[in-house]
Amino acid sequence: MSAEYESENGLDVHSLRVVKAISDEGSITRAAQSLGFSQPALSQHVRRLEHKLGIGIVERVGRTVRLTEAGRILARHAPAVKNALDAASEELDELRGLRSGRVRLVGFPSASPTVLPKLLADLAERHAGISVSYVEAEPPEAVGAVRQDRADVALTFSYPGDRDDPHLSSARGLSVRSIGRDQMLAVLPSNHPVARATYSGGEVDVSLLAEEDWIAGCPRCRGHLLELCGRAGFEPRITFETDNFIAVESLVAQGIGVATLPRLAVDSVPPMPGVVTIALPRGEERTVHVVTAHGAESVPTVRATLAALRRVL
Repeated sequence: MSAEYESENGLDVHSLRVVKAISDEGSITRAAQSLGFSQPALSQHVRRLEHKLGIGIVERVGRTVRLTEAGRILARHAPAVKNALDAASEELDELRGLRSGRVRLVGFPSASPTVLPKLLADLAERHAGISVSYVEAEPPEAVGAVRQDRADVALTFSYPGDRDDPHLSSARGLSVRSIGRDQMLAVLPSNHPVARATYSGGEVDVSLLAEEDWIAGCPRCRGHLLELCGRAGFEPRITFETDNFIAVESLVAQGIGVATLPRLAVDSVPPMPGVVTIALPRGEERTVHVVTAHGAESVPTVRATLAALRRVL
C-alpha cells in the first residue's frame, strides 16, 4: 500500500505538491530543486501522473513550461489539502499529548518590535510547545509568502483609499481577516505652530501643513500620504523618503520636515525630544489584517496563533 493516500484516478498528495511547486517556481528544474529531487525524476513523475489522469498537466511554451488548465486546478486545491492533512496530524498529536507544533509568521516592520514580543509571550504562557519562526516583510511580500506556502500566517495592514491594496486581487483565494486598527499620527517639531495649537488632544488639520516639506515612508505609507493630503486639498512637497521610522522622527526633530507615522511605529521607541505626535482625522487609521490559506484555522497551531494575535492587538 502507498504511504500516501491515492484517489481512484491516481491522484496523491505528493503529486499535488509537485504540481504546486511547478506553479510556484515556474519551471520543472526549479520545482525539482525546491523539493529535493533531480529534474529527470520530477519530469518522469509528471509524465506518470498525466498518464494516470488521462489529461495533460504541463505544456511547453518555447523553452519554458506552464501548467495547463488541469494543472492550475490541481495547484489551486493543493494548499487546502495540505492544511487538512496538517490539521489532522496536529489534532492526532494533541490526542497523543504531544502539544507541539510550529507556525511560520511574517509581519510588517512596525509589528516586529511591538506586536511580535507580545505574541511570543502570550503563546509561551498558553501554548509553550508551539515554536514560531518570523520573517519581516511589507504586506505585498507577506501575502505572497502565504500564497507560496513560505508562511502560515501573514500580519499585514492597509490604508483607506489604497489603490494598490494587496488584500484585493493579489490575495484572491486566500483568507483575509481584519483584527484591529492602528491610529495614524502627524509627526511635527514640538515648536511647530500647528503643534502648539492642537497639542491639547485634538486632531490635526492637515490643510494647515500644505506649505511644509514632507518626509515620506514606505511605498504604501507614501501612497497614504498622497491620498491624505489630496483629501485636504493639496499635493505634499516630499523632500525625503525613508522607511526607517526612527530616522523619520530624527529628521522631524531637526526641523527638516513633517511626517505621518502609525501608532505602532511611534510606540516602538522611547519618545524623541523635540517631536510631537498628533492624531490624524478620524477615518485615517490603517487596518491590521491576518492572511492565511483557506482552512488554515483548522490547524491547531495556526488557530492558537490567530487567537493570540486577537488578544494582543
